[in-house]
Amino acid sequence: MKKILASVLFLAVSFSGFSQIKTPQPSPSSKLMQTVGLTDMTLEYSRPSMRGRTVFGDLVPYDKLWRLGANSNTKISFTTDVTIGGTKVKAGEYAVFATPGMSSWEVVFYSDTSNWGTPQKWDDSKVVAKAKADVYKMPVKIETFTMTFDDLTNNSAVLGILWEDVYVGVKIDVPTESIVSASIDRAMSGPGAGDYYSAAVYYLQEGKDIDQAKEWIDKSIAMSGDKAPFWQLRQQSLIYAKAGDKKGAIAAAKKSLAGAEAAGNADYVKMNKDSLKEWGAL
Repeated sequence: MKKILASVLFLAVSFSGFSQIKTPQPSPSSKLMQTVGLTDMTLEYSRPSMRGRTVFGDLVPYDKLWRLGANSNTKISFTTDVTIGGTKVKAGEYAVFATPGMSSWEVVFYSDTSNWGTPQKWDDSKVVAKAKADVYKMPVKIETFTMTFDDLTNNSAVLGILWEDVYVGVKIDVPTESIVSASIDRAMSGPGAGDYYSAAVYYLQEGKDIDQAKEWIDKSIAMSGDKAPFWQLRQQSLIYAKAGDKKGAIAAAKKSLAGAEAAGNADYVKMNKDSLKEWGAL
């Protein structure tokens, strides 16, 4: 009897010890954050690996709703309203599912994020947006399921999905232009030098009214006077060049160059010298 009790006690202690051992998850979780324009996007998903298996058409069947990863449903959140597949989606958090096909996928954004995998009962009223994504075959295989934010601009990003030899991407548009324009309108009721500078640089970057950008950068530099920093003078030179005022561009670039040399900023020294050479002033 004593031997039996001792054996039971040993097994109990052994199993108790095993329960405290931490091991890696087969599909580890991942969290990805990206700022797109003025919108913050956060993606949370789990990452299964191929491990010698055929993925699409086998492990992940064609034409059947997939959780887009493993474990709990994949989630994405936006801090502003966005547009997906032509549909406006309010700021908030959403589950992302997909129905893979051989040549294209349907990617669905769903308002209920509490599911483990796909919902037991699908509710069409919870679908906030759908997007069709063409399949692109890659020349190499991706072992572990991967999601990315690709092709970033001030106004959009592409939600990339990669696994095996497949890439699909869903474009997400953000309202940067309308937010910035509203901000500019508010600021112009009583703008400071920084407001004029930011508005002018945004117009330059986005290819908007360059004459308006020139007016704003001139006001910014005038308000700063002799204290205008070399990086602002650099933007003034670029705006003048874009507006076709080479003489003004050269004058601003020379001031920026002098300021950059005094500050010991080699990057701006080089950029200004390159521009002055391009404009025939060196």
